[in-house]
Amino acid sequence: MTMTKTFFLPDLGEGLPDATIVEWMVKPGDTIMLDAPLVSMETAKAVVEVPSPVSGKVLKLAGGPGDIVITGRMLAEFEVDAALPQRAEGQDTGHHHGGGHAEAAAPTAAPEPETKTESIREDSGTVVGAMQSSDAVRSESAVAVGGVKAMPAVRAQARKLGVDITRVRATGADGVVTMDDVKRAAADGSAKAGAAPAPARAAAPAPAAAPAPAARSTLSQSGKPMRTQPPGVAASGQPEQLKGVRRNMARVMADAHSKVVPTTLVDDADLHAWIGKQDITARLVRAIVSACKTVPALNAWFDGDNLTRTQHPHVDIGIAVDTDDGLFVPALRNADMLDGAGIRTGIQRLRAQVEDRSIPSSELAGYTISLSNFGMFAGRYATPVVVPPCVAIIGAGKLSHDVVAVIGGIEVHRRLPISITFDHRACTGGEAARFLKALLDDMAAPN
Repeated sequence: MTMTKTFFLPDLGEGLPDATIVEWMVKPGDTIMLDAPLVSMETAKAVVEVPSPVSGKVLKLAGGPGDIVITGRMLAEFEVDAALPQRAEGQDTGHHHGGGHAEAAAPTAAPEPETKTESIREDSGTVVGAMQSSDAVRSESAVAVGGVKAMPAVRAQARKLGVDITRVRATGADGVVTMDDVKRAAADGSAKAGAAPAPARAAAPAPAAAPAPAARSTLSQSGKPMRTQPPGVAASGQPEQLKGVRRNMARVMADAHSKVVPTTLVDDADLHAWIGKQDITARLVRAIVSACKTVPALNAWFDGDNLTRTQHPHVDIGIAVDTDDGLFVPALRNADMLDGAGIRTGIQRLRAQVEDRSIPSSELAGYTISLSNFGMFAGRYATPVVVPPCVAIIGAGKLSHDVVAVIGGIEVHRRLPISITFDHRACTGGEAARFLKALLDDMAAPN
């Protein structure tokens, strides 16, 4: 008599609805030990290594790299080996993924011809909310960035190993760079950053060209003007499933748009009085802290369901970090207690952890107000999105040299465009304006 266990995907974060398979450490037929690495999964926040809940033989795996598995659906199935170490019932795994452990299914009897058996779900503690009854595993393609198709976790591993992913020889389906490709390139040194490009390989025969879409016309068949139609199924290009960080970003932004009543104020911070070279981001953080102390109403959380507001005595600033994989907002903790050097060190640490995807999930939540320094790329003013429960976000635009009228003539001053979006359910326009003034006053100080 054999005992099988079905392991359902636990919640790998704070209520995350799904995760993407990055790499299986085993294959069907392999024997795995309790707590040995089973699979690495990419969530909206990090790449997580999931351990085996049992010791035994691997019978079935849910999909392959790039597939999305819904939280609470089957991840793997095992044949338990009673002769190997097993976890005692109720024993903590030590891996806090937010879910319970796989539970034993009934002992398997000899299969009967043309009889289908359905696994009984016995680890509902791993489920967050109601699960869909179908489409548990959905296939998706790796994202193509810079001409290279690779999973975000593979890109992160390449950065971590110092591998230039654009020079890695892809062996995956449809030219996708796999985790093994990156590890192989790191081992043989064939794709180090700064190394000479590898000799070009012979180009594969080009596939037959797809028929060109019919030319669009604003005239009807009778030659009369017709109303312009929206893009339809004839549009070129292939749909691509969002995953990981971008998938979560889409959910969060849609949720924020449906809940917040956003209002934006804009003005310019005059930096003419600054002495010497100073770090603009560090000064912005200091100015936000100063404004939060002056007008604490914007350093707060708002619960729209219960109509409650929580003002915070400390200032944790969410720093928006843009990556190829999507938007991260790590928290600079206790910004009100940091000096300039501490602010710079903290921001550099957060950016480095985001780049190599080593940042803990706890660092991506709990901030009290946020900052988007989009001007380092382009743009003057913006209407950045307030993500609940926060009530405000500050945007900094592109630095410019403007002609300013002064008593007795004109001068050229360095000025930094500032935008502040606030949730008008929780803040008044006067509070937001006073907050903005306090921020501008601090930015105008010499040092």
